[in-house]
Amino acid sequence: MQAICRFLLKLLGWKAVSGVMPHKKAIIIGVPHTSAWDFIISYLYYTSVGGVANIVIKKEFFFWPVGFFLRKAGAIPIDRSKGASVVKQIIAEMNKREVMHLAITPEGTREKTTRWKAGFHTIAKATGAVVYLGFFDFGRKEIGWYETLELTDNPQEDIKRMKAYYRTRGLIGKHPDMSTFDD
Repeated sequence: MQAICRFLLKLLGWKAVSGVMPHKKAIIIGVPHTSAWDFIISYLYYTSVGGVANIVIKKEFFFWPVGFFLRKAGAIPIDRSKGASVVKQIIAEMNKREVMHLAITPEGTREKTTRWKAGFHTIAKATGAVVYLGFFDFGRKEIGWYETLELTDNPQEDIKRMKAYYRTRGLIGKHPDMSTFDD
């Protein structure tokens, strides 16, 4: 599967600029999230470099045969019903596993938003996962991660630092008008 994904990524004109995250428990931030293509390109990238990235998807998508393929792709079913805490479910899942590389988009939507969610911060603090600043740049057709983010006890300040860092990178989403790194 690794060779197929490497071929498809290259066929689509994309370049992987980094490899598998070396920590056993890691969260890779994926920005700018403006399209469903972000998932496809990300899957091809991380599989092509030899990794298995996990993502969370609402449990309603895990019906036969779709659920089979989602699980094979590293997807984890999450109950988003009233009263169910998505962050608590992810923490429990990550604590059960020896190795887990979780891909998260802090925007939480493909729509334009300036409010990034801090769930990744809570998950990382609770599980000891290292946070990597990942990206998909449709302008340069490059994908990967830059570096790790040292977390403080202030999630909102950490998000501000992330946005400032990403602003300097000139990233372009599939739909450029939908991405923002403003506070």
